[in-house]
Amino acid sequence: RIKKIYQDRVKMMNGELKMDWGFAETMAYASILNDGYQIRIDGQDSQRGTFFHRHAVIHNVTQNESYMPLKSLEHGKARISIINSVLSEEAVLAFEYGYATSEPNALIIWEAQFGDFANGAQVVIDQFISSGEAKWGRFCGLVMFLPHGFEGQGPEHSSARLERYLQLCAVNNMQVCMPSTPAQMFHLLRRQMLRKVRKPLIVMTPKSLLRYKGAASEQSQLTQGEFQNVIPDRRVDDDKVERVILCSGKVYYDIINELQANPNNKVAVIRVEQLYPFPRKLLIKYIDSYKNCKVFIWCQEEPINQGAWFQIRHHLKYCIKNHKHGNKFLHFAGRPHSPSPAVGSSKAHAKQQIQLVKEAINGERGSNIDAE
Repeated sequence: RIKKIYQDRVKMMNGELKMDWGFAETMAYASILNDGYQIRIDGQDSQRGTFFHRHAVIHNVTQNESYMPLKSLEHGKARISIINSVLSEEAVLAFEYGYATSEPNALIIWEAQFGDFANGAQVVIDQFISSGEAKWGRFCGLVMFLPHGFEGQGPEHSSARLERYLQLCAVNNMQVCMPSTPAQMFHLLRRQMLRKVRKPLIVMTPKSLLRYKGAASEQSQLTQGEFQNVIPDRRVDDDKVERVILCSGKVYYDIINELQANPNNKVAVIRVEQLYPFPRKLLIKYIDSYKNCKVFIWCQEEPINQGAWFQIRHHLKYCIKNHKHGNKFLHFAGRPHSPSPAVGSSKAHAKQQIQLVKEAINGERGSNIDAE
């Protein structure tokens, strides 16, 4: 299986296959090393990746040897370490925070095995990562990889608690992003190192999208462009659009798949890839192109009391209020209130997912509410 992964990566490099997440991430690290920066990735399963997409370190179990291809790019201070840590979120995250504050020229990444498990280090996030700059003037470029996405795996393996990070955001203290393509991840990591200032970066990383062919990127998307805070919909004629769905993350592909199965050229889907700092001006620019739009929908997988909704609703209303074609309505499509992130039944999950997608596209209201 590992041999096949590396064979496919050669094909991706040669332009024979579209680029998946593991390849784009590896190319980001390679280019960052080439630019002279140190890289350190630490987590409970970081060498392979929880969902075995990375395989940055190859192990020979018969001879007890390991090989890291990226090591061949090391030069000067540009070194890379990818470490499988002990099973302690709090201790390891705290150590990497300290490392990041003292090494601004290093890309320091802490990766949760599942985003859900990061709550074991909540005190580090609250006391240091989100507020260290405000309290002590300590800049920190730490990156947190938090696998996030509702895929029927139950309440302990679905949510990185996006809402908690957004609640901690203020006065540009950190960045919260949810990239939806490998190319976006590539540019996001490069932006983190090439920018002049160091701020913590919280990344809601995917799970099922890691090998989803519909989310793959063309080679040209890595060699050109930059990270897009907002991705507009190029599928439809702007003048025909009457309904705009705004979303982040994996749910975008659920919506697009439904629209492909049941075509509707009156619906546009805009991806908000950076949730903080919120890209108000850019979003206004894109929604202004829909002069005949009658309603805007924020669609998310998470329950209404979780996810991004309550933390970005005021931004969305501001953008829609400033829509040059007049005030429009803003509605919510997602799961109903819940004290638990997700249901324990895969069948119940699938039913909820179908319902929220149909609600976003058609306005069909089941158990969910209009949360203006």
